[in-house]
Amino acid sequence: MTLTAAELNAWWMPFSANRLFKDSPRLITAAEGAYYITDDGNRVLDGICGLWCTNLGHSRSEITAAIQQSLSQLDYAPSFQLGHPAAFTLADKLLKLAPAGFGQVFFTNSGSEACDTALKIALTYHQLQGDTERTHLVGRKQGYHGAGFGGLSVGGINNNARLIKNRLEDVSLLPLPRSEKCFIKGAPPADPHQAEALLEIIQQVGGHRIAAVIVEPVACSGGVLVPSENTLSDIREICTENGILLIVDEVITSMGRLGAAFSCEERFGVVPDIITTAKALTNGTIPLGATLVRGNIHQTFLDKSDTLIDFYHGYTFAGNPAACSAALAVLETMENEKLFTRALDLNELWQQSIHQLQGLPGLTDIRNYGFLAGFELDPVKNSPGLRAWKIFRECFDQGLLVRANGDVIALCPPLNVSTEHIAEMLAILSRVIKREFA
Repeated sequence: MTLTAAELNAWWMPFSANRLFKDSPRLITAAEGAYYITDDGNRVLDGICGLWCTNLGHSRSEITAAIQQSLSQLDYAPSFQLGHPAAFTLADKLLKLAPAGFGQVFFTNSGSEACDTALKIALTYHQLQGDTERTHLVGRKQGYHGAGFGGLSVGGINNNARLIKNRLEDVSLLPLPRSEKCFIKGAPPADPHQAEALLEIIQQVGGHRIAAVIVEPVACSGGVLVPSENTLSDIREICTENGILLIVDEVITSMGRLGAAFSCEERFGVVPDIITTAKALTNGTIPLGATLVRGNIHQTFLDKSDTLIDFYHGYTFAGNPAACSAALAVLETMENEKLFTRALDLNELWQQSIHQLQGLPGLTDIRNYGFLAGFELDPVKNSPGLRAWKIFRECFDQGLLVRANGDVIALCPPLNVSTEHIAEMLAILSRVIKREFA
């Protein structure tokens, strides 16, 4: 398929080097199983689940059938003061997968919206509770919680926000969640730095002023940064002691990516107050996000709101019928194929395979947790991000899709890939890295 110069110029592509792409476009026209197919017929192994979201691989007939059936019966239904069965059924199924104590699900259209919703719920909850001074939010450096103003404000990836000068100001950031040691397999050993940093923020700001802390179990978009094994539980304990809500952003790490439907409790032993999810929830087919809250939070809105509507927030397409049907098909497929825990089954093979790349020229670290991996590279002098971008492009031309985050190459394969697929993607990545640093 050939696009005209006018067509190529018309779309302002997100998070992209638009000038460079338009000079040499790479187009995807189809997908099947673990592969994308380009406009010139080449097969490209999907090593990043599209954009962290196609955990079941591509073109799953079960999901397609569910969407088709939904669209033929109910193309759209408003969610303000009305509802449709699929949204209620999906909410109930998600709660059965969540930790005990979670009582409600608020649907959104993306991870960005799910995180902004979580922040608004936390801030409003404290106001309804009479804790009117709790307006401060705590995020983490290199954290990513979406592109909305709330998520942008508590996120810590510099380029995302450096030119947005009027974002939320009542915010503090925890330090970078990475170990000083390199080439660690899995989570680094216990480290008190994150807990100490949070206690320092509490001392500076005042625990009575902090509404919520929001963190990812693994900072994926920040470069697959794996916090130490005790970090999340330490943060949970401090939040509980100070009346602070804990929001765990599982937009990427849920739906089996770390070996559980939701990793916070099953992998880290932590029950937060709010959980966000999106991306793999519909296998990337139709936008859908969700913010899960503990029952006591929702009850506070019902009991203490002084208006007819208990929460003035929502989205036109929240709980879209086709999106909910897609998510229901995803959950059923994952249960039937035992994919929620497959990352655990693959863990030893995955770890051994990716760490075999240690020693390649220019490779300064390898990080992994669950079915994720990050490969950190020596940057090009005075050109941060260029090294990984060049490797991303060359990998694609060689038949592998990876993700470039700064000067880190990330891998996040579909949960049902074969051992041969794993070997293929690492062979391509190894060859491209060697060529780049030759």
